[in-house]
Parts: sequence; structure tokens; C-alpha cells
Amino acid sequence: MQATKFLPALLAFAALTCSFGASAQDAEIRKSLEQRIPQLGKVDEVVATPMKGLYEVRVGTDVFYTDAKGNYLIQGELIDTKARRNLTEDRINKLTAMDFSALPVKDAFTIVRGNGKRKLAVFEDPNCGYCKRFEKDLQNVDNVTVYLFLYPILSPDSAEKSRNIWCAKDRVAAWHDLMVRDKTPEAASCDTGALQRNLAFGKKHKITGTPTVLFADGTRVPGAIGAEDIEKRFAELASAK
Repeated sequence: MQATKFLPALLAFAALTCSFGASAQDAEIRKSLEQRIPQLGKVDEVVATPMKGLYEVRVGTDVFYTDAKGNYLIQGELIDTKARRNLTEDRINKLTAMDFSALPVKDAFTIVRGNGKRKLAVFEDPNCGYCKRFEKDLQNVDNVTVYLFLYPILSPDSAEKSRNIWCAKDRVAAWHDLMVRDKTPEAASCDTGALQRNLAFGKKHKITGTPTVLFADGTRVPGAIGAEDIEKRFAELASAK
């Protein structure tokens, strides 16, 4: 009876001790890495991984791994072979996820095919070869609404072509003429504040390459993906509802 009486207090003390131990280890790892590798930047988070003795170190949306003392730093991917999952990829996808409903769609132009029920957003540079491949494949995806954000990051010519497309009478036609049919858009001029806002938005959310595809659940896919992969992702989203 006496032991039972003090059990809640013992459990609370044990939890406090574990918390203190974790905090002390967190602090030790942060101190070691920030002192020894200052170029790494400020460590935002330290968490234990499923692998005993290995800790995840998060700097912004970048993920590294270290031992309990911060003596070694690993840059790479952690794979759960039993579950057959890339834990690093899962973690980065979660860190880089965006609120699709909060996208500044006023700074994009809209392409609708079929009933337009399925939605995605894409950041693209008009001089990006991978974007052209992506656009040609995207022609095979029906019943979709695409919010196209012009994102001229590759060259000054990218900014010029983006301006001509944004200022065209028919933006969708001008875009497809360039990306699918290799037809250079005619010179045009108008207010291009949207393009500058796109660049600022992309910098804030660390969109560093094109194309970058965003799905309605907030996940992003960097790089060109084929129609088959897009359909697979749409099917996963539909089954998750």
C-alpha cells in the first residue's frame, strides 16, 4: 500500500528526470556543433531517431544526423529497411509542406482541363528544360486545375520571357506556345509586380529549383515528374479523404 501511495510521485519524478536528460543532451549536441561547425548555422531542433544513438539535427528545413555527443555529423538519408521507408525524405516532406489554400494564386495564371476538380500548383522558369519536359507530360493529365507561377530564376532572359508571357493577352496560350511548341512569346509589357512577389515567396519557402510541384495536401515535389506519377499522387490523395 505504501509503495502504491507514492507511485504517482515516482512516475512524475522519472518523467522529469528523462526530460532533463534529453534537454541536457540536446544542449550538448547544439553546443558541440555550433562551436565546431559555425557555418552550419543555428540548430533549430534536435530529436532522437528510431536508430539507437543517432539524433536528427534540423537547421531550417535541412536535416543532418549526429551521435549523442555531437562528435560526428552525417549528411545523407536514413532508410528504415524493415518498413521500406526513407525517413529523411518523409521528414523533409513534412518540413517543406505548405498550406495550399494560402498560395497567392492572384500571382499565378490558371490552366483548367476537363472538370478541373483535381488541383496542383507549379513554379516554373520558361528557360528550364525540365519544365518543358514536365509541361509536355502534363498535357496527358485531365480533369485538373493548374496554378502556374512564373518563377524566373535561371537568367535575365528568363525574366524577359516571363514578362512577355505574363503580359500576353492569352497567358495560357503564350505559355504553351513556348513550353510545348518552342515558340518564343511576343514582346509585351504590363505591371510585373506578380513576378517579383513570386520570387520573394519562393525565397521565403526555399523553392530553389524548377519545376517545383505542390499538391493540395501541401506536399511538394522538386523536379519534373511524369503524368503517371501525378496520377498516382492524385489517387493517393483521393483515397486519403
